[in-house]
Amino acid sequence: MITLEHDRLIFRFPEVHKDARCAIEFQRTLRIPDDGLDYPLPPGMGRFPLRHLDDYGRRVPSEWLRRGGVLMPMHQAEAMWINFDCGAYPFAVKIATGRTCALTGDGWMNHLNTDPQDYAVLPEQPWLDGYCVAKGIVRQFVAMPLGQGYTVEEQLTGEAEHGGLQLIAYPMKAERYEEMMSEVSAGAPPDEFVAYGPIKSSQMGLAPGGRMRQEIYEDEYGLDAWDQRHASRCFVTIANSVQWMALTGERPPTEPPTASAYTSAGLPWFDYFGEDLTALAETEKLREIASVAEIGGANGESPLPENESVDADRVIPLRRRGSNQVREMAAETASTP
Repeated sequence: MITLEHDRLIFRFPEVHKDARCAIEFQRTLRIPDDGLDYPLPPGMGRFPLRHLDDYGRRVPSEWLRRGGVLMPMHQAEAMWINFDCGAYPFAVKIATGRTCALTGDGWMNHLNTDPQDYAVLPEQPWLDGYCVAKGIVRQFVAMPLGQGYTVEEQLTGEAEHGGLQLIAYPMKAERYEEMMSEVSAGAPPDEFVAYGPIKSSQMGLAPGGRMRQEIYEDEYGLDAWDQRHASRCFVTIANSVQWMALTGERPPTEPPTASAYTSAGLPWFDYFGEDLTALAETEKLREIASVAEIGGANGESPLPENESVDADRVIPLRRRGSNQVREMAAETASTP
Protein backbone atom coordinates (compact mmCIF):
# COMPACT_ATOMS: atom_id res chain seq x y z
CA MET A 1 0.00 0.00 0.00
CA ILE A 2 1.28 3.46 -0.94
CA THR A 3 -0.02 6.71 0.52
CA LEU A 4 0.94 10.33 -0.06
CA GLU A 5 1.59 12.14 3.22
CA HIS A 6 3.15 15.60 3.55
CA ASP A 7 4.83 15.34 0.12
CA ARG A 8 6.29 11.94 0.93
CA LEU A 9 5.48 8.55 -0.58
CA ILE A 10 4.85 6.08 2.24
CA PHE A 11 5.17 2.38 1.39
CA ARG A 12 3.57 0.11 4.00
CA PHE A 13 3.45 -3.69 4.10
CA PRO A 14 1.38 -4.69 7.16
CA GLU A 15 0.79 -8.10 5.58
CA VAL A 16 4.55 -8.70 5.86
CA HIS A 17 5.36 -7.07 9.22
CA LYS A 18 3.96 -4.26 11.33
CA ASP A 19 7.31 -2.42 11.11
CA ALA A 20 7.65 -2.71 7.31
CA ARG A 21 7.33 0.97 6.38
CA CYS A 22 9.44 3.10 4.06
CA ALA A 23 9.18 6.81 3.21
CA ILE A 24 10.60 8.31 0.00
CA GLU A 25 10.80 12.02 -0.78
CA PHE A 26 12.38 14.14 -3.49
CA GLN A 27 14.63 16.93 -2.31
CA ARG A 28 15.19 20.26 -4.01
CA THR A 29 18.87 21.08 -4.30
CA LEU A 30 21.34 23.25 -6.14
CA ARG A 31 22.64 21.99 -9.45
CA ILE A 32 26.34 21.24 -9.21
CA PRO A 33 28.57 22.39 -12.08
CA ASP A 34 28.70 20.02 -15.03
CA ASP A 35 32.40 20.62 -15.66
CA GLY A 36 34.05 17.20 -15.32
CA LEU A 37 35.15 17.79 -11.71
CA ASP A 38 33.97 15.64 -8.78
CA TYR A 39 31.97 17.60 -6.18
CA PRO A 40 30.78 16.82 -2.65
CA LEU A 41 27.09 16.26 -1.94
CA PRO A 42 24.91 19.38 -2.23
CA PRO A 43 22.35 20.26 0.49
CA GLY A 44 18.66 19.49 0.74
CA MET A 45 16.46 22.57 0.36
CA GLY A 46 13.09 21.06 1.17
CA ARG A 47 10.78 18.56 -0.47
CA PHE A 48 9.30 18.95 -3.90
CA PRO A 49 5.49 19.06 -3.63
CA LEU A 50 3.68 15.91 -4.74
CA ARG A 51 0.05 15.64 -5.86
CA HIS A 52 -2.23 12.74 -6.78
CA LEU A 53 -2.57 12.63 -10.57
CA ASP A 54 -6.11 11.25 -10.31
CA ASP A 55 -7.26 14.45 -8.60
CA TYR A 56 -7.07 16.37 -11.89
CA GLY A 57 -9.24 14.11 -14.02
CA ARG A 58 -9.72 14.98 -17.67
CA ARG A 59 -7.20 17.79 -17.63
CA VAL A 60 -4.40 15.25 -17.28
CA PRO A 61 -3.09 13.66 -20.52
CA SER A 62 -4.46 10.15 -20.93
CA GLU A 63 -1.02 8.53 -20.94
CA TRP A 64 -0.27 10.13 -17.58
CA LEU A 65 -3.53 8.83 -16.11
CA ARG A 66 -2.82 5.30 -17.32
CA ARG A 67 0.38 5.26 -15.27
CA GLY A 68 -1.25 6.71 -12.15
CA GLY A 69 0.97 7.74 -9.29
CA VAL A 70 1.88 11.30 -8.41
CA LEU A 71 2.82 14.59 -10.07
CA MET A 72 5.93 16.62 -9.19
CA PRO A 73 7.08 20.00 -10.58
CA MET A 74 10.60 20.73 -11.79
CA HIS A 75 12.06 23.62 -13.72
CA GLN A 76 14.12 22.79 -16.77
CA ALA A 77 17.76 22.14 -15.77
CA GLU A 78 16.77 21.90 -12.08
CA ALA A 79 18.40 19.18 -9.96
CA MET A 80 17.03 16.83 -7.30
CA TRP A 81 18.00 13.97 -5.02
CA ILE A 82 15.99 11.13 -3.49
CA ASN A 83 15.83 10.73 0.29
CA PHE A 84 15.02 7.37 1.93
CA ASP A 85 13.71 6.78 5.45
CA CYS A 86 12.77 3.28 6.59
CA GLY A 87 13.78 3.36 10.24
CA ALA A 88 15.34 0.02 11.16
CA TYR A 89 13.32 -2.15 8.77
CA PRO A 90 15.43 -2.93 5.67
CA PHE A 91 14.10 -2.45 2.14
CA ALA A 92 15.34 -3.04 -1.38
CA VAL A 93 14.28 -0.17 -3.69
CA LYS A 94 14.60 -0.01 -7.46
CA ILE A 95 14.83 3.45 -9.05
CA ALA A 96 14.43 4.07 -12.75
CA THR A 97 14.15 7.18 -14.90
CA GLY A 98 12.24 6.72 -18.13
CA ARG A 99 12.06 2.99 -17.23
CA THR A 100 15.87 2.82 -17.29
CA CYS A 101 17.58 1.68 -14.09
CA ALA A 102 19.59 4.47 -12.45
CA LEU A 103 22.17 1.98 -11.12
CA THR A 104 22.76 -0.23 -14.16
CA GLY A 105 21.29 1.42 -17.26
CA ASP A 106 19.20 -1.70 -17.95
CA GLY A 107 15.52 -1.60 -18.86
CA TRP A 108 12.83 -1.90 -16.19
CA MET A 109 12.21 -5.35 -14.69
CA ASN A 110 9.72 -6.17 -11.95
CA HIS A 111 12.17 -8.24 -9.93
CA LEU A 112 15.50 -7.79 -8.20
CA ASN A 113 18.80 -8.64 -9.90
CA THR A 114 22.25 -8.97 -8.39
CA ASP A 115 24.43 -9.34 -11.51
CA PRO A 116 24.65 -6.43 -11.68
CA GLN A 117 22.80 -5.20 -8.58
CA ASP A 118 19.92 -3.02 -9.76
CA TYR A 119 18.53 -1.81 -6.43
CA ALA A 120 19.50 0.26 -3.41
CA VAL A 121 19.52 -1.28 0.06
CA LEU A 122 17.95 0.72 2.91
CA PRO A 123 18.77 1.95 5.50
CA GLU A 124 22.40 1.55 4.40
CA GLN A 125 21.71 3.82 1.40
CA PRO A 126 20.33 7.07 2.89
CA TRP A 127 19.89 8.88 -0.42
CA LEU A 128 20.50 8.74 -4.15
CA ASP A 129 21.61 11.82 -6.10
CA GLY A 130 22.11 10.48 -9.59
CA TYR A 131 23.26 7.79 -12.00
CA CYS A 132 26.06 5.46 -10.95
CA VAL A 133 28.74 6.18 -13.59
CA ALA A 134 31.85 5.03 -11.69
CA LYS A 135 32.64 3.40 -8.37
CA GLY A 136 31.92 6.11 -5.79
CA ILE A 137 30.75 8.61 -8.43
CA VAL A 138 27.25 9.56 -9.63
CA ARG A 139 26.04 12.07 -12.20
CA GLN A 140 23.37 14.32 -10.72
CA PHE A 141 19.69 13.96 -11.65
CA VAL A 142 18.82 17.02 -13.79
CA ALA A 143 15.39 17.68 -15.33
CA MET A 144 15.31 18.11 -19.11
CA PRO A 145 12.51 17.94 -21.70
CA LEU A 146 12.07 14.66 -23.53
CA GLY A 147 12.78 14.70 -27.22
CA GLN A 148 15.99 16.72 -27.18
CA GLY A 149 18.38 13.82 -26.63
CA TYR A 150 19.59 14.72 -23.12
CA THR A 151 17.88 12.12 -20.92
CA VAL A 152 19.38 8.76 -20.08
CA GLU A 153 16.25 7.15 -21.49
CA GLU A 154 16.95 8.68 -24.91
CA GLN A 155 20.68 7.98 -24.80
CA LEU A 156 20.29 4.28 -23.98
CA THR A 157 17.05 3.35 -25.77
CA GLY A 158 16.88 5.88 -28.59
CA GLU A 159 13.30 6.66 -27.56
CA ALA A 160 11.65 9.60 -25.76
CA GLU A 161 8.62 7.77 -24.43
CA HIS A 162 8.28 7.50 -20.66
CA GLY A 163 10.09 10.24 -18.74
CA GLY A 164 9.52 10.69 -15.03
CA LEU A 165 10.62 8.34 -12.27
CA GLN A 166 9.63 4.81 -11.43
CA LEU A 167 10.06 3.30 -7.97
CA ILE A 168 9.37 -0.15 -6.58
CA ALA A 169 9.96 -1.15 -2.95
CA TYR A 170 10.45 -4.64 -1.54
CA PRO A 171 10.48 -5.23 2.23
CA MET A 172 12.78 -7.67 3.96
CA LYS A 173 11.19 -11.01 4.71
CA ALA A 174 9.61 -10.95 8.17
CA GLU A 175 11.54 -13.97 9.41
CA ARG A 176 14.87 -12.41 8.39
CA TYR A 177 13.96 -9.16 10.12
CA GLU A 178 12.92 -10.94 13.32
CA GLU A 179 16.13 -12.94 13.28
CA MET A 180 18.14 -9.75 12.86
CA MET A 181 16.27 -8.07 15.70
CA SER A 182 16.83 -11.03 18.00
CA GLU A 183 20.56 -10.73 17.36
CA VAL A 184 20.38 -7.05 18.26
CA SER A 185 18.53 -7.88 21.46
CA ALA A 186 21.21 -10.41 22.28
CA GLY A 187 23.87 -7.70 22.12
CA ALA A 188 24.80 -7.11 18.48
CA PRO A 189 25.05 -3.34 17.82
CA PRO A 190 22.20 -1.98 15.67
CA ASP A 191 22.74 0.33 12.69
CA GLU A 192 21.64 3.97 13.18
CA PHE A 193 20.83 5.46 10.61
CA VAL A 194 -6.77 26.82 -10.24
CA ALA A 195 -7.50 24.68 -13.09
CA TYR A 196 -7.15 25.95 -16.65
CA GLY A 197 -8.33 23.05 -18.84
CA PRO A 198 -6.44 20.22 -20.54
CA ILE A 199 -2.67 20.54 -20.85
CA LYS A 200 -0.21 19.39 -23.45
CA SER A 201 1.43 16.06 -22.73
CA SER A 202 5.01 17.17 -23.39
CA GLN A 203 7.03 15.36 -20.77
CA MET A 204 10.06 15.93 -18.60
CA GLY A 205 12.71 13.33 -17.95
CA LEU A 206 15.93 13.12 -15.99
CA ALA A 207 19.35 13.58 -17.54
CA PRO A 208 22.90 13.17 -16.16
CA GLY A 209 24.43 16.37 -14.85
CA GLY A 210 27.62 17.09 -12.93
CA ARG A 211 29.73 14.49 -11.14
CA MET A 212 29.64 14.06 -7.37
CA ARG A 213 31.15 11.72 -4.84
CA GLN A 214 28.54 9.20 -3.68
CA GLU A 215 28.81 5.48 -3.09
CA ILE A 216 26.02 3.03 -3.91
CA TYR A 217 26.36 0.07 -1.56
CA GLU A 218 26.35 -3.65 -2.22
CA ASP A 219 23.59 -5.80 -0.76
CA GLU A 220 25.12 -7.46 2.28
CA TYR A 221 21.86 -9.22 3.21
CA GLY A 222 21.67 -11.32 0.01
CA LEU A 223 18.92 -11.62 -2.58
CA ASP A 224 17.03 -14.20 -0.53
CA ALA A 225 16.43 -11.64 2.25
CA TRP A 226 13.86 -9.70 0.20
CA ASP A 227 10.16 -10.56 0.05
CA GLN A 228 9.60 -10.30 -3.71
CA ARG A 229 6.05 -11.62 -3.35
CA HIS A 230 5.12 -8.27 -1.82
CA ALA A 231 6.07 -5.07 -3.60
CA SER A 232 4.59 -1.66 -4.30
CA ARG A 233 5.36 0.41 -7.39
CA CYS A 234 4.79 4.11 -8.06
CA PHE A 235 5.28 6.34 -11.11
CA VAL A 236 6.31 9.96 -10.54
CA THR A 237 5.39 12.20 -13.48
CA ILE A 238 7.54 15.32 -13.73
CA ALA A 239 5.65 18.43 -14.85
CA ASN A 240 7.27 21.64 -16.01
CA SER A 241 6.25 24.88 -14.29
CA VAL A 242 3.56 25.75 -16.87
CA GLN A 243 1.97 22.31 -16.65
CA TRP A 244 2.07 22.33 -12.86
CA MET A 245 0.33 25.70 -12.62
CA ALA A 246 -2.27 24.72 -15.22
CA LEU A 247 -3.17 21.53 -13.36
CA THR A 248 -2.88 22.52 -9.71
CA GLY A 249 -3.32 26.30 -9.72
CA GLU A 250 -0.20 26.48 -7.53
CA ARG A 251 3.10 28.11 -8.27
CA PRO A 252 6.01 25.66 -8.29
CA PRO A 253 8.82 26.18 -5.79
CA THR A 254 11.30 28.86 -6.70
CA GLU A 255 14.51 27.68 -8.30
CA PRO A 256 17.37 27.02 -5.84
CA PRO A 257 20.43 29.28 -5.77
CA THR A 258 23.29 28.60 -8.13
CA ALA A 259 26.25 26.58 -6.91
CA SER A 260 28.39 29.71 -7.20
CA ALA A 261 26.07 31.86 -5.08
CA TYR A 262 25.65 29.08 -2.51
CA THR A 263 29.39 28.51 -2.14
CA SER A 264 30.19 32.24 -2.06
CA ALA A 265 27.83 32.58 0.91
CA GLY A 266 30.02 30.14 2.86
CA LEU A 267 27.33 27.46 3.09
CA PRO A 268 28.29 23.80 3.52
CA TRP A 269 28.58 20.84 1.20
CA PHE A 270 28.62 17.26 2.51
CA ASP A 271 30.50 13.97 2.27
CA TYR A 272 29.15 10.57 3.34
CA PHE A 273 30.90 7.21 3.34
CA GLY A 274 29.49 3.92 4.56
CA GLU A 275 32.55 2.92 6.56
CA ASP A 276 32.62 -0.89 6.30
CA LEU A 277 30.15 -1.12 3.39
CA THR A 278 31.30 -2.00 -0.14
CA ALA A 279 30.49 0.36 -3.00
CA LEU A 280 29.04 -0.88 -6.28
CA ALA A 281 31.06 -0.42 -9.44
CA GLU A 282 29.57 1.20 -12.51
CA THR A 283 28.12 -0.80 -15.39
CA GLU A 284 29.27 -0.44 -18.98
CA LYS A 285 25.98 1.17 -20.05
CA LEU A 286 26.08 4.04 -17.56
CA ARG A 287 29.83 4.53 -17.83
CA GLU A 288 29.36 5.74 -21.39
CA ILE A 289 26.45 8.18 -20.94
CA ALA A 290 27.10 11.81 -21.83
CA SER A 291 26.20 14.67 -19.53
CA VAL A 292 23.85 17.53 -20.36
CA ALA A 293 26.78 19.92 -20.83
CA GLU A 294 28.62 17.46 -23.08
CA ILE A 295 25.61 16.91 -25.32
CA GLY A 296 24.83 20.62 -25.40
CA GLY A 297 28.40 21.47 -26.32
CA ALA A 298 28.40 18.94 -29.15
CA ASN A 299 25.19 20.51 -30.47
CA GLY A 300 26.39 24.08 -30.12
CA GLU A 301 23.92 24.73 -27.28
CA SER A 302 24.20 25.98 -23.70
CA PRO A 303 21.46 24.07 -21.86
CA LEU A 304 22.77 24.74 -18.34
CA PRO A 305 22.74 28.36 -17.20
CA GLU A 306 25.12 29.37 -14.39
CA ASN A 307 27.42 26.38 -14.89
CA GLU A 308 30.63 27.95 -13.56
CA SER A 309 33.02 25.77 -11.57
CA VAL A 310 33.19 26.39 -7.82
CA ASP A 311 35.62 25.62 -5.02
CA ALA A 312 33.54 23.66 -2.49
CA ASP A 313 35.97 24.10 0.39
CA ARG A 314 33.49 23.90 3.30
CA VAL A 315 32.60 20.21 3.44
CA ILE A 316 30.90 18.55 6.42
CA PRO A 317 31.50 14.79 6.82
CA LEU A 318 28.38 12.80 7.69
CA ARG A 319 28.85 9.57 9.60
CA ARG A 320 26.81 6.42 9.14
CA ARG A 321 26.43 5.70 12.84
CA GLY A 322 25.33 7.96 15.64
CA SER A 323 25.14 11.20 13.65
CA ASN A 324 22.42 13.80 14.02
CA GLN A 325 23.68 15.82 11.05
CA VAL A 326 21.53 16.23 7.96
CA ARG A 327 22.07 17.56 4.44
CA GLU A 328 20.26 20.82 4.93
CA MET A 329 21.21 24.43 4.32
CA ALA A 330 20.59 27.12 6.92
CA ALA A 331 16.86 27.84 7.17
CA GLU A 332 17.27 31.60 6.81
CA THR A 333 18.98 31.20 3.44
CA ALA A 334 16.67 28.59 1.93
CA SER A 335 14.46 29.45 -1.03
CA THR A 336 10.78 29.44 -0.18
CA PRO A 337 7.96 28.21 -2.42
